[in-house]
Amino acid sequence: MSEVVYEETATMIAAGELQSFVPFGREHCRNHPNAFNLQLRELQPASELWSSDGAAGLVGSLQEVSLQERERECWQLRKGCVGIREEDVEFEEELYTAGNVVVWSQGSRSQASNVYKAFTVDSAVQQALWCNFAVPQTKKDEEEMEQTVCIVQSSCINVHTVTGKDFISPLPFQEDQITIFLFLHREPLPTVFSMLHPLDEIAPVVCKPAGLFEGCRVQYVSDSAMKIVFSCPQPSMVVSYDTVQGTHSVWVLRKVSHDEISTVLQCPAEPVGTPLGLRASGFLTSHLRNISRLDSPGVVSLFHSPLHYSTLHGHQSRVMMSSPAVHSRIHSPSISNMAALSRAHSPGMAAPSFSGAARFNTSFHSPNSRGHHGLLPSSNNTLNDSTLVPEMEPIIPDLCLEHLWSESVTAGCHREMSSQASKVYLTSDLCENHYLCFLVESHQQLRCVKFIESNDTSQLIFTSVQTIPAKDAAPLQVCLFRPLRMSLYCLKVFVPGLLPPTFSLTNHLSHFSTPVDNVSTPNTFSELRGPNFKHHEASFLEDYPFQQSAPYICALRDPVCNRVTLELSNATMLRISIPEIATSELGEIHMNAHNVLVKWYNIYNAPGGPSAHAEWNLFVTCFMTLMGYNTERLVWTRNLHFEVPLSPVIAAKKARPSDGGSDEDWDYFLSLLQSTPILSSKRQTVSPPSSPSLKLDSSAPLFPHIPSLFYVLHLLYEELQLDELQRASTSSLVCLLQQLARDLQLDAYVDLYWRDYPSLISGFNESCLIDQGKTHLMQRPSFLTAEPPCVFSWLSNCLRGEEIPPFPYLPGICQRTKLLVLSYALYIIGDEFATSAEVSKYLFKLSAGQCMLVFLASLEEKKDILLYSSGLGFTLKDLESVPFGVALPIREAIYRCREQPCSDWSEEVCLLIGRQDLTKQAHKMTLAKSKSVSLSLEPPATTEVDEEEDGMSDIIQEVTGLIWSQDLRIQEVRRLLQSSRPVRVSVVQLPEVSDHEYIEEKENKLLQLCQRTMALPVGRGLFTLFSYQPVPTEPLPVPKLNLTGRAPPRNTMVDLNSGNIDVPPNMTSWPSFHNGVAAGLKIAPASQVDSAWIAYNKPKSPELANEYAGFLMALGLNGHLTKLATLNIHDYLTKGHEMTSIGLLLGVSSAKLGTMDMSVTRLLSIHIPALLPPTSTELDVPHNVQVAAVIGIGLVYQGTGHRHNAEVLLSEIGRPPGPEMEYCTDRESYSLAAGLALGMVCLGHGSNLIGMTDLNVPEQLYQYMVGGHRRAQAGANRERHKSPSYQIKEGDTINVDVTCPGATLALAMIYLKTNNRSIADWLKPPDTWFLLDFIKPEFLLLRTLARCIIMWDEILPNTEWVKSNIPQIMRGTFDPSEDINMETMAQAQDYITAGACMALGLRFAGSANSDAFDCLYEFARTFMKIMSFSGFYNLQTGLSMILLAMSMVMAGTGNLKVLQLCRFFHKRTGGEMNYGFHMAHHMALGLLFLGGGRYTLSTSNSAIAALLCALYPHFPAHSTDNRYHLQALRHLAVLAAEPRLLVPVDVDSLKPCYALLEVTYKETKWYEETTVELMAPTMLPELHLLKRVKVKGPRYWELSVDLSKETQHLKSILSRDGVLYVKLRAGQLPYKDDPQGWKSLLASTVNHRNSGVGAFKPEAISTLTSEPALVSFAEFFCKDSDGMKHREDTLVLFSAMLYECVTQECPEMLPTYIAIEQAVGALRRGDLLQTFPLWQMRLVVELWDSRVLQGSHSRHGALLTSEFLPVMKNMVDVALDSWLKALHNWELLPLLLPCLV
Repeated sequence: MSEVVYEETATMIAAGELQSFVPFGREHCRNHPNAFNLQLRELQPASELWSSDGAAGLVGSLQEVSLQERERECWQLRKGCVGIREEDVEFEEELYTAGNVVVWSQGSRSQASNVYKAFTVDSAVQQALWCNFAVPQTKKDEEEMEQTVCIVQSSCINVHTVTGKDFISPLPFQEDQITIFLFLHREPLPTVFSMLHPLDEIAPVVCKPAGLFEGCRVQYVSDSAMKIVFSCPQPSMVVSYDTVQGTHSVWVLRKVSHDEISTVLQCPAEPVGTPLGLRASGFLTSHLRNISRLDSPGVVSLFHSPLHYSTLHGHQSRVMMSSPAVHSRIHSPSISNMAALSRAHSPGMAAPSFSGAARFNTSFHSPNSRGHHGLLPSSNNTLNDSTLVPEMEPIIPDLCLEHLWSESVTAGCHREMSSQASKVYLTSDLCENHYLCFLVESHQQLRCVKFIESNDTSQLIFTSVQTIPAKDAAPLQVCLFRPLRMSLYCLKVFVPGLLPPTFSLTNHLSHFSTPVDNVSTPNTFSELRGPNFKHHEASFLEDYPFQQSAPYICALRDPVCNRVTLELSNATMLRISIPEIATSELGEIHMNAHNVLVKWYNIYNAPGGPSAHAEWNLFVTCFMTLMGYNTERLVWTRNLHFEVPLSPVIAAKKARPSDGGSDEDWDYFLSLLQSTPILSSKRQTVSPPSSPSLKLDSSAPLFPHIPSLFYVLHLLYEELQLDELQRASTSSLVCLLQQLARDLQLDAYVDLYWRDYPSLISGFNESCLIDQGKTHLMQRPSFLTAEPPCVFSWLSNCLRGEEIPPFPYLPGICQRTKLLVLSYALYIIGDEFATSAEVSKYLFKLSAGQCMLVFLASLEEKKDILLYSSGLGFTLKDLESVPFGVALPIREAIYRCREQPCSDWSEEVCLLIGRQDLTKQAHKMTLAKSKSVSLSLEPPATTEVDEEEDGMSDIIQEVTGLIWSQDLRIQEVRRLLQSSRPVRVSVVQLPEVSDHEYIEEKENKLLQLCQRTMALPVGRGLFTLFSYQPVPTEPLPVPKLNLTGRAPPRNTMVDLNSGNIDVPPNMTSWPSFHNGVAAGLKIAPASQVDSAWIAYNKPKSPELANEYAGFLMALGLNGHLTKLATLNIHDYLTKGHEMTSIGLLLGVSSAKLGTMDMSVTRLLSIHIPALLPPTSTELDVPHNVQVAAVIGIGLVYQGTGHRHNAEVLLSEIGRPPGPEMEYCTDRESYSLAAGLALGMVCLGHGSNLIGMTDLNVPEQLYQYMVGGHRRAQAGANRERHKSPSYQIKEGDTINVDVTCPGATLALAMIYLKTNNRSIADWLKPPDTWFLLDFIKPEFLLLRTLARCIIMWDEILPNTEWVKSNIPQIMRGTFDPSEDINMETMAQAQDYITAGACMALGLRFAGSANSDAFDCLYEFARTFMKIMSFSGFYNLQTGLSMILLAMSMVMAGTGNLKVLQLCRFFHKRTGGEMNYGFHMAHHMALGLLFLGGGRYTLSTSNSAIAALLCALYPHFPAHSTDNRYHLQALRHLAVLAAEPRLLVPVDVDSLKPCYALLEVTYKETKWYEETTVELMAPTMLPELHLLKRVKVKGPRYWELSVDLSKETQHLKSILSRDGVLYVKLRAGQLPYKDDPQGWKSLLASTVNHRNSGVGAFKPEAISTLTSEPALVSFAEFFCKDSDGMKHREDTLVLFSAMLYECVTQECPEMLPTYIAIEQAVGALRRGDLLQTFPLWQMRLVVELWDSRVLQGSHSRHGALLTSEFLPVMKNMVDVALDSWLKALHNWELLPLLLPCLV
């Protein structure tokens, strides 16, 4: 009996501390405002109820009690996978269900549980579970996983996603009709259904039985006896139970193939007698709503009872089946299914609202069917085939169950008891054998089925079945540093705190001798209990009938990782944790290396087992005994003592007095080890050796493997030498190694250990004899060399440039060895292929194990080591634990890369090299890829109400304050562009003017001022472009358009609505539209805008409809209108509001620029009669809407050269008036729009118009430009124009006044930048006065502009080029006899000059070219001079064009001279200064400060086209004028804007700052490669012109962005606010504080005589660095204090080290300096106990020597550049010389003694 008790104790596991467990959701639901709070009280013990509420509370609660209420509360736990990242914190998630409330909570050991999401549904929740659905991605083949919670109610399933989407899936079966499904045996219905997505309908699942019998073809799962009890994601597996046969079957779940679909749909199967009774009903099929989903694997939902969830190809899914199952308790918590233990109700069937309901009713028509409950229709029932079958569509199945394995029928031998599994889970053992375990509770058995995966991963092969007696089981995981391969047994768990053992069953544990002993996993333990176990009730996990008074364990549940909940008999729950395999990493590494110690877990974790400190000693004793040593005879092993742990938790276990174990331990332990085939093929009984000799026992199980194990341990020793944190443990390991080396007679190894630990090894002199006759039993591996591998020697040889053999390593163990060896190969040897192609050149792999590493290689050796290291997850933290001598070359590589990094390195690499600025930049880019980033520079919050109203308060002051720091020009621009405050109306009342006339005069003056006010929004939209992030819960603030005035001195109100003067009708319509556009353009493209928010902004009052129309157009221009739902677009267009249609059409087209989007094309075509069929219904589309639609076609098809649209647009330019009264007004704007649209469609194609040669596009356009006979209308338009116009008679000639502008600009855009001289010559102004009279001056402007932009490369920024465009006849001397109209000549000159200036502005748009600006400014001044004595209108038009051209050149720069001109024109409101001129001037002002100085203009073809549309040189005469040009097109200038402002931001303060940039231009035909210096924040030139942008020192760390390779990185920086993070160097001050650089600390030390380290004061450290470690070091080690007074030299040395590290920007070198000093000091004092520091010094010196040999260039990049290292080296040499001298004298002493005598 004593032996039995002993063995039991030996295999017991001590569990962790007990914790009381209450589901968090229960506590949360108590406070939840829900009726279920009352019902929850029933779950409390009666004593609590009585004490808390009194008798009345108890009675009230009992009234509501029913039998089902306990079933309503359920929960499940899983390992956390949402919210917190797994690698940071390990946490648990709980899904709790009670009544109609579901609570999803999260919590961990370190954090209290908190509610993640909570749901309340309408009816009682039958079950809640986690489920992942796959959402197919449109662009990729990949699928995005959508995490959801599914809440099952009686009639529907609610699906709630983590991202906030909600779905409701109705269930097409009613609960009360389940019986119909069960009793329809003759024509059964499908019983298993699946759902790929919540929006899909359910589809039946088909099955493919195995075997050669007749019924093995594919058919529907229709067996009512089949119940699904388990499903698994990987491998994809479903376990079912047959209630008739009493057996379990395993199926693989996969996508159904097309052949199987056709088989099922075409060949309905007859019921066949398969072993599972599977039947099919072929006509009972229907069709999934979305057939296309078959092509992409999706997430599955299988409907069954109870609800589980499983996964198909890695996607989690739900399982449900329409057959009732009454299970007392079913769990499989390892995959979080089976949470509902009550009877799960199958989907209901008679829901008439569900589209698929009728499909499941058809088979009720059966002659032999019998009615149940009056619900089953008979053959005479009205529900028959004729009424229902015609409506049928076949349901296409999505999933197929393919049969893999079934239990033998004998397994279910007990017919009186159900043998259905209550728990199923997967596990695996040491040899990676996988097992499917299922607990049959009625038989108290755990059945373990071994299976293997075939080459085809979808196929599983099932082999043997083992049975273990058990009452309950739960799979657990133990977390380790690395995955352990260990074989673990059925464990007994000692639960502290329960009653001590009082009774034992006499039946012996027989199952330990069976092969199933190995059934468990590396990471999964099975906790078992059973009636046949001889465990004790209260202390262990068993039951016995008496002792019911004490609480006993009645169930296990909710296993997560290594924790499990124990359900006790008194309804309380306890949570326990199972301990880890090893607590010290050293012990864990050794077990990993050897793959041994099967019973180690039991020994180590026995109740009162060894502490972590004694673990290594226990391991060594165990290990040496296994090798055949008698550890009692060896002195050093006999002295190993085990500490008794003193922790209160372990003390409570009543620990045994000795931790050493006993002989029986070893007997049992060694017999088990010997039985493993890995170690020995023989099974021998090993007893502890008792022989007094020091011989090895050759029969020990590990004796043959001693050489291999020794070599493995030696490599591990070398690995530990490379880790400062683990090196202390090498002294323990070296004792074992020297003993093995001594006994194996490996003298070189013994010598190595002597050299490494001379003081330690000197105490060991015992050897153990190995019987020479037994040496043949030892297997000496080929890799065991006589010369010991020493990693320090290898690295030293590498530094000296000597030949190096490959270094041996163990994959998965010697990771640090591998990393450092390859790093040296990369950096020191310079082999760039070391980490990829030539690994074997430097490393010799000892085993065939796969290396779990990612090799990254670059082309430059310095960067290779970083990319390689970061690819392995190597961080600066890891580098700190590498010995200083080994780490120095890596630190040097990092230092070199820190000086000159690449701008596009990943965040990990930037972190490794210590560049905070690059790390922050890379982190921002990483974030931007996953989601849109908000503006990093927040605009200031203004408090003044009037400032908020003007719509310009969002300009970022921090940036503008740096760009324009000397003045307040931004405030001046805001003053000029604000339109929300009343204007000042200053009219002096003359004595002769009556009061009434004076009021009229004031109102007339106000009307003139209002012309200006109404033109302001166009400029304001450009000024505030993309500067605002809207709040999704608030409407967009739109500033008012205030058309009132205030008259001084009394500030009386002046209003236009008094009726004293005539005000044009609809005067404010278009200004309101522009005001809406200006407000909408503030929204940044990266903002979070959705369709609901756009609709939310729709105003309720009809007066604001125009503003909303403009807002819609603005959303299109910034790309957000694509998010507007199609339904909303349709809704807006059907309202028939003209402005809304214009804004919407232009907005949608701008958002889809150049995409040829078909849906937008259809939308636009409805509004263009020419694109509709000739027989279509004539729609009454307003003229301006047609114009907008035509431009929209140009935008959507921009640059595509689309033949059909080009043909239609070409004919539309010359569209004649008519038919009848149509198309008679504002024809010019339509023709111009057609010309612009044609130009955009064929933009820049030139003569390469593919497939359009028959259209003769250039010739046709030339004819439209100069006139001639009209060509006959071709094709569809012929019918439309049969009827002539009743209002306009043009005859057969082309009306050039209408067609010329559009044709001219179309030619210009088609041949843009092509330098086609023949086309350009068509556009030359006439050479004779006669011909000149026939051309409008405006057309001369357009022709000159068109000609110049065709000859793009000939545009030069000087006055000579501008004047060269004027014809020769105007430039020469005039013959007085000729009749020359001087006014005509002046007009022609002005317009030609204006056209050339406009072309110059386009050519140099956004470049801030000083020559171009000077040239344009000169012409502007000339025009202003002659304006006083010449025609106002022509000169003002020319001047407006020149002003716009100047603004284009200086766009975004805020040039002061242009601002002065704009302000001058702003003040001029009288005379002929109309609405259009004000619009031009304020557009110029907006372009000058585009986007608040953050944006500028591009010169791409698309941008030029947009600017031609926006800056068309005919501006409206009044606010309702759209005759020549649609006003809405003015806003298309936004499409030419691009962000090019680079804003340096200090990475420490996160504030914008100044930084010097070096910008290098590429070489072009106009200039050579040029480098300029710019002070950022600055506007960069166009990126395609640049070669490199570099942040220049010495103030900031240098950073170079190479644009010759690719520009995407810089583009992405500029598009995200242009923020470039920079890092201030040590001792430097920002430019703002120190413009000249005279105040920096380094500069001040140079100015003193005692410069450098002598002048360095430790107090000044804070000005050099902000690192807390360095500041603390200066505080405690570099200042005079009581403890440091006697060590003055140390103070000076430490100060010098600190100064060196800080000034050289390498603070990480400070520990290296100190380590070198300590090593040298220890050597001089002679108290070195090991030679490790000397090795490190040697490596440092050898690196220095190699740098000296390579020359000064290499030394420049070295870290140790001061005189420190030579001094230290000299000290070492002196110390070693003194040792040698002393040794020499000691050797001479015997020779001298005779002489002395």
